[in-house]
This record gives sequence, structure tokens and C-alpha cells, in this order.
Amino acid sequence: MAVVLLGVTGCVAAYKACEVLRLLQGLGLDVRVVMTTHATRFIGPLTFEALSRQPVYLDPFQRDGGAEMPHVHWATEADLLLVAPATANIIGKFAQGIADDALSTLYLATQAPVVVAPAMNVAMWRHPAVKANIETLRARGVAVVEPGAGYLACGAIGEGRLAEVAEIVAAVEARLGARRDLAGLSVLVTAGPTREPIDPVRFISNRSSGRMGYSVAEAARDRGARVVLISGPTALDAPSGVERVCVTTAEEMAREVETRADAAAVVVMAAAVSDHRPAHVSDQKLKKTAAPNRLDLVENPDILKRLGEKKGSRVLVGFAAETHDLDVQARRKLAEKHLDLIVANDVSQPGAGFEGETNAALLIGADGAASEVPCCTKRALADRIWDRVASLLKRSAGDSAK
Repeated sequence: MAVVLLGVTGCVAAYKACEVLRLLQGLGLDVRVVMTTHATRFIGPLTFEALSRQPVYLDPFQRDGGAEMPHVHWATEADLLLVAPATANIIGKFAQGIADDALSTLYLATQAPVVVAPAMNVAMWRHPAVKANIETLRARGVAVVEPGAGYLACGAIGEGRLAEVAEIVAAVEARLGARRDLAGLSVLVTAGPTREPIDPVRFISNRSSGRMGYSVAEAARDRGARVVLISGPTALDAPSGVERVCVTTAEEMAREVETRADAAAVVVMAAAVSDHRPAHVSDQKLKKTAAPNRLDLVENPDILKRLGEKKGSRVLVGFAAETHDLDVQARRKLAEKHLDLIVANDVSQPGAGFEGETNAALLIGADGAASEVPCCTKRALADRIWDRVASLLKRSAGDSAK
């Protein structure tokens, strides 16, 4: 039986850790609880002792009957450490290597995978120090279950609400290896916008931040794949354990994709590639008085269509950002590009457009089967996409074995 250590910190969302614990137990996991002193101000240790049927670890000097302290043998026995909710305080301690309580001491002592689900005030979540600490943890391989957005306990509106319990449990499943269903596969993912120059300082582009494609790449990595990420210009850091290839224009992206696609078992085209580029590019900055009254455009290569025409046994996933007739437009593109799966989202809807942390989508397979994914973090949507891809791969392997 796999051992999961559940860290609970001082946040009003601490009560939700009870539901997390019960769902993890429902998966057949041995769950042991570690609480900070501040967490006990929101919920009592006795509750977790009753649910887990084990002592709660509260004090780094605490012993549970043996010679060793829990931060030593629990850390060794653990298959995963989950912290939900994770406050800004504990995230800072983890990032800076501070060990002044039971949970932070255990974090430094364990070699097990770590998942954190942050929960805090929106201003705290957006603070540069918290963002830097989160990125530090990500760079070390810690999985972060992004907080949701909405009304917070403090009365503010914005990001910072603890992620949905089901999403947290899904992240635990993924990191435990229950979904290492892409192990050994080579995956190619595209992300971000492209920029089509007008002159040395101006360009045509779009509002894509790259977050969706980066989340797809990270999810594939966590499920065991070898991932190449071809990225247009973004402000995002390269995901650890992923090979990132940076490009600027649609033509550059087309060249890199065509060079690398043959080695990939799955290609996910999440990039927002510009459909057109200026027919003429000035080698000098255009002055206002000399700027043309019109901009002539030519079509860029249709990378997705080219891949579909010579798809072979490769699984090909495309994206469709629409503002109306979502189902109709998505099915048209699915057929025209010879896709195995299309991820369609209505970018006019709140929480489902560009630049944000969340998304909602309609997933449609080549067999016509469709499923809706309600508004969730982009990482959660990425895992839903890979769930569908994994099913396609399994079905294909079964057909080949007949």
C-alpha cells in the first residue's frame, strides 16, 4: 500500500483536507497527516486522527513509540508528500530550505515526489516573492496544483482559492505513477504565439501566453513521456525535464515541427500560429509619415494540415479557438486536418480565453465522441487531454495485437 503524507497548514481551507484524505483512502492509499501549529487553529488534530486512524505529526521532536522521529522514518517510508492547503508561509519555507516545524523538516528529509496545492489571499498569490518561490519549487520538480479563482474567504475576488478536491487527488494519482501511461513515449508539443514582422520593431501576433501548451508539456512529462516543446515567444520559463526549442515566426515553427515530428508518437499542436504574414517586410523602421495605407498579407504554412496529410500511426491533436458555433467549427477542423482529437474552446467566455490561468474546452475525437471540460486550471485540462490520448494509444495497441 502506497504511503501518502498529507500536510495541512494554517488556512481556512484546512477543512477541505478531510475530504482529500477520504478520497485518497478510497484509492487504497495509506494516508498520514502532518499539521502545522497554525493549522490546528482552524481544525483539530483529533479529526484527522479519527479519519486516518493514525497519530497526527505535529512536533519535529515528537516520537510515535519508536526510536526514530517521524520526520526520519515517515520521510523514508513516504511514496508522496501532499500539502493541501499550502500557505504562502510553508511555500516560502520549502523554497528557502527552512526547517522549523514538523512539516518543513519532513519536506527536507523526504526523497518522495511532492505536490502542493496553494491557497491564500489573491494579493499574496500575486506577490513577486510568492511567485518566485513557486517557480523555485517547480524547478525542483514539485508539482503545483494551481489555485482556482473566485470569491475568497477574505472577501476579495481573484486567484487564491484552493483547487477542487478532485483536481488535487488527480495530481496525486499522476505523481504516484498510477498514470505513468506515457512512459517511454516521445511527445512533441507546440505552444505560444508566433510573431510575423512588419519591420524591425513591429509585428503581427495574437494574445496567446503559451500557458496551455506549457501545461500540456508538463503533464506529459509527469506521465513519463520524453517531451520536446516548440515554443513561440512567451514570458514563461522552460519546464524542467522538457527540451524547449524557441522560435519566432510561423515558418520557423513549421521547420522545427517538420524536422522533429517523425520521431514523435504524439504531436499536440497547442500553439496559436499566425495564419498570415506581411507580404513585404521593411528592413528599416517605418516612419509614421511613410507607413503604407494597407498591409498586404500572404498565408503562412498550415502546419497542422501538413501533419495530418502524412500522419501515419502518429496521434495528432489540434486546438481550435473559436468565438461562435464551437461544436460545428471544431468538427470541421477535426475532419479537414485529419486529427485524432481536437480541443476546442470559446475564447469569448470568461475564464476560457487567452492569457489567463484557467480554461474550458470541448474535446472531440475522430470517432465523434465529445466531452465537455468545465472551467478549470490549464494543467487540469492538460491531464484531461492526455487521458483521451492515452485511451487512443491503448486502443491502437490493442488493434495492433489482434
